[in-house]
Amino acid sequence: MLIDGEHYAPVVRDALAALPYEVVAALLVGGTEKLRGGDDYGVPLAASLDEVAADVVVDLSDEPVLGPRERMLWASRALALGLPYAGADFRFDPPPRHAVPFPSLAVIGTGKRVGKTAVATHAARLLARDRAVVVVSMGRGGPPAPELCGAPPAVEELVALARSGRHAASDYLETAAFAGVPTIGCRRAGGGLAGATVDSNVLEGAALAATLDPELVLFDGSGAALPPVAAGAWILVTSGGHDVRGGLNAYRVLVSDLVVDTGGADHAAVRALKDVPVVRAELRLRPAAPLGGRRTAVFTTGAAPTAHLDAEVVHVSRNLARRDALRAELERVDAEVYLVELKAAAIDVVAEHALACGAELVLAANDVVSDELDERLRSLVPAEAAAR
Repeated sequence: MLIDGEHYAPVVRDALAALPYEVVAALLVGGTEKLRGGDDYGVPLAASLDEVAADVVVDLSDEPVLGPRERMLWASRALALGLPYAGADFRFDPPPRHAVPFPSLAVIGTGKRVGKTAVATHAARLLARDRAVVVVSMGRGGPPAPELCGAPPAVEELVALARSGRHAASDYLETAAFAGVPTIGCRRAGGGLAGATVDSNVLEGAALAATLDPELVLFDGSGAALPPVAAGAWILVTSGGHDVRGGLNAYRVLVSDLVVDTGGADHAAVRALKDVPVVRAELRLRPAAPLGGRRTAVFTTGAAPTAHLDAEVVHVSRNLARRDALRAELERVDAEVYLVELKAAAIDVVAEHALACGAELVLAANDVVSDELDERLRSLVPAEAAAR
């Protein structure tokens, strides 16, 4: 029970007695106005949440001691302990975590466009060097039933998929294209503040993964949504565009074993929440086929350096996720090669335009460049998935 000193102790004591719970302890979170000294709340006072054996955390505090931001931090702490957090007109429940019958890791993000899928792809490629790895990826454009992609998809296959009405740039296709491991595509709809989803078929995807006899399964989340599994370790990807203490992002930090900063994240804010390793990483475009110095148009969903490319870059677009702006740009492009991230409108718009113009379409991986990431990733692999 969270209480504060802006409430008169007898008022709190009576409220505690009226609650439909067996109150085991109260935690004074601040405020002094109505404290007289020796205040009696009728229950023991605790120093922290993790020292109390409870089933739920109820917040009897209020402004000005706990405002919305502070309450989200307390909610994050409660959820990280596996406890619901409830108050006068709200309740947060921990996102579900179902057991899976194999060693696993999960890669999650503080939101969209932080490089989460790039990190998941990098981790899968790295860890598959000496063990059988399967990726289970969920996305907002995933297939209606879990779908195994056992080999990197060719551009022609992706175009055919888009023409059939499917989303041909779902995260699982990107991972399958560049990780070189079996990848299972799943879908999800909706996303809660703590990362639960309204609907997903990830558990069915996990069951499909189990039939492949994997030594390690890597779950790739979707945006800020979490895969509903009890992974052996959690890797959080974030960047400077996301507040790690905003909303319930603090919960994502608290349950993670490694934080990967793809640019500008607040490391001090992360470590103020939890003593967790924070690794810097850079994303770098890598063409899947040689560009050979040709006139090249580059299409991404955000900022991406191009100076390292072996090409004459004649156009750079960051509008892959903005179809109207993208179509308007394409009318002005004159290039031999279209280099495109496998995201958003990469296939149904850019690939189709390239084909119509007789240009070559080359997919671009987002390689993760970091001095210490690989060592950190290896250290998180569960012992039962040790290298062969």
